[in-house]
Amino acid sequence: MDDASIDPPLSGICAGFESGQWRTRQLAKRLFDDVIDFALSYSERQEFNSDTGMLMVGRAMRKIYTSEKYARRGEFGELLLHVALREVFKTETALSKIYFKDGSNETVKGFDAVHIVDNGTGLELWLGEVKFYNRLSGAIRDVVAELHDHIDSEYLRGEFLAVEGKIDRSWKHAPKLLSMIHEDVSLDEIFESITIPVLLTYDSPAVAARVAELSGDPNKGSSDTKEAYRAAFEEEVRKGWDSFVAAGLPRKVRIRLILVPLHLKKELVDALHERLKLWQEVTA
Repeated sequence: MDDASIDPPLSGICAGFESGQWRTRQLAKRLFDDVIDFALSYSERQEFNSDTGMLMVGRAMRKIYTSEKYARRGEFGELLLHVALREVFKTETALSKIYFKDGSNETVKGFDAVHIVDNGTGLELWLGEVKFYNRLSGAIRDVVAELHDHIDSEYLRGEFLAVEGKIDRSWKHAPKLLSMIHEDVSLDEIFESITIPVLLTYDSPAVAARVAELSGDPNKGSSDTKEAYRAAFEEEVRKGWDSFVAAGLPRKVRIRLILVPLHLKKELVDALHERLKLWQEVTA
């Protein structure tokens, strides 16, 4: 569901169901379809072809992480945010945060996504935040605190300085973006072109109830029960929006809330880890 009439605008994304189950493995596969765009630089992506493909896929997979201690890592949340922005909002990757890891298991601070939208008259800078959690209350608490910290003038100037040093100069939008975030440009002016998409996940009661319903009766796939689920999903997502707004949002920039209710975060993380390790073995 999508509602652009409220402030901040709200989007709710569901992976759907198949054979009575939430589409955990299908979502994991879909996320890895975008791993090249997520994990490699612009110049590297231009060199991707039939001769270099497997080498680059392996490089991208190892960029995510190589650790077995993966349950609390944030890279899969960043990948989910990346795919949601590209798929739903048609953004373009300005830089791959993960590309700049010093080591495969290190973390990189800063915004979780740096994308742009070319609206025909100029660039919109989308600086994403994600909390890949199993409880919505904790996700809201932590992300709202970060939102206030991250729009602080000193923090933003430091972030823009880091972005300037990492933007691939061969990318066609590089000159315009670098000009837009230059230190001589007032932050008041830059704020007019910034959107902060906030993606939050959580283990969803509405999704769990639908899984239980489908597992109890395979004939529950009728149009009436689908509509009942859609209504329950939307009601839950709108309540999440209410809690997000009530937490006290900063007002300087445009925020867009993206809620992704999950069946079980742990199952999705395990499926993503399994696929990651398989790709790493295949391309070793």
